[in-house]
Amino acid sequence: MKEQEFEELVKIFHRKIINTPTKFYRYIYPQIEWRDALIGIKGPKGCGKTTLILQYIKNNFQGTALEKVLYVSLDNLWFTTHDIRDVVEYHYNSGGTHIFLDEIHYHEHWQTLIKNLSDDFPGLNIVYTGSSMLQIESGEGDLSRRQAMYEMRGLSFREYLQFEEKIELEAVGLEMLLQNHVGIATDICSRLPAGQENMILPLFKKYIKEGYYPFYKTVYGDLYLRLQAVVSQIIERDYPKIEDVTESTIRKTRKMLMVMAERVPQLPNMSEIYKQLETDRNMGLKMMHALERAGLLLLLGDDTKSPNKLSRPDKIYINNPTLMYALSPYSDIGTIRETFFMNQLSESHDVRYPKAGDFKVDKKYLFEVGGKGKTFEQIKDLPDSFLAIDDTEIGRKARIPLWMFGLLY
Repeated sequence: MKEQEFEELVKIFHRKIINTPTKFYRYIYPQIEWRDALIGIKGPKGCGKTTLILQYIKNNFQGTALEKVLYVSLDNLWFTTHDIRDVVEYHYNSGGTHIFLDEIHYHEHWQTLIKNLSDDFPGLNIVYTGSSMLQIESGEGDLSRRQAMYEMRGLSFREYLQFEEKIELEAVGLEMLLQNHVGIATDICSRLPAGQENMILPLFKKYIKEGYYPFYKTVYGDLYLRLQAVVSQIIERDYPKIEDVTESTIRKTRKMLMVMAERVPQLPNMSEIYKQLETDRNMGLKMMHALERAGLLLLLGDDTKSPNKLSRPDKIYINNPTLMYALSPYSDIGTIRETFFMNQLSESHDVRYPKAGDFKVDKKYLFEVGGKGKTFEQIKDLPDSFLAIDDTEIGRKARIPLWMFGLLY
């Protein structure tokens, strides 16, 4: 490869580094063991993966050390006429020690590519990012045993408070939250700026509507139109890059998401939905689980079902409230509350659909979600049962403010 061609990529990289903010870091930044030789970071589009890796580069490689690092994004049109392996070869032979490959799923055989780069360039540290739809399988490339894989999510309410109000808060474990929510809530409200001690609920409502995707800060037009465009890109560009799907399947998958957005979180009549989409059960389930992996849906099953089994869910949610407002702006407030709760707990906890109540967490804790008038009527006399209550700053006993479940990561 010619030096002039390589310099084109370096210029793009340097422009990105110069414009990368370093005042706020996502929850996952300190969790990553950056010294590992091969690191994968996946997550839904818009959650901040690119900023994350550029922040690491900016903080750890200054001066001449920056010459040993290269960042490229494989969705760059440059790669329609160039081979990423030639880029890595040139970088390595020029003394490069680190390479960061963004949007790896735009390479057709990405697992084989990563394996070959890891094998063929000893001593080269490789970090790559990709869609949350990526599946690390034991087939092509077999990366499962040689890499550290991290999964990233959208902003939690805890992070949003830091992002907006510069309030530094540690994440709270679920058991600690259940045991000490009154003390934790009192401390947080007292740390809001003077004159804003009662602002936690308005901030929470603002977060619900706009705050799950960090890029909301840079959108000056219609955020929901931007989110709709992100959804289209996921379904129309990312999905076919990762799985072998037809144009017909892409159209049906998009329609399925819109149908779900209008109906969630009712118990789904899947037969009716399959008929409406002109598809069968097997293909319908595959499309639905693809939407889940893409960070667009959340699927809730009961205690009898394996969470990894390709099966019919008992309840379906849009992935997060901000996305729900973008897809269905007149969503019911009860649905929004349940969606927030499910979103915040489902990644790190086992969340199931119980016989009584709204959610069963870690096979132990039972939750009902609602407004401040919610009672224990549906789950009375059941052990380890709690209410997650909206429109409440500070709770009492087993009545926990809903906003506090946004402190878990």
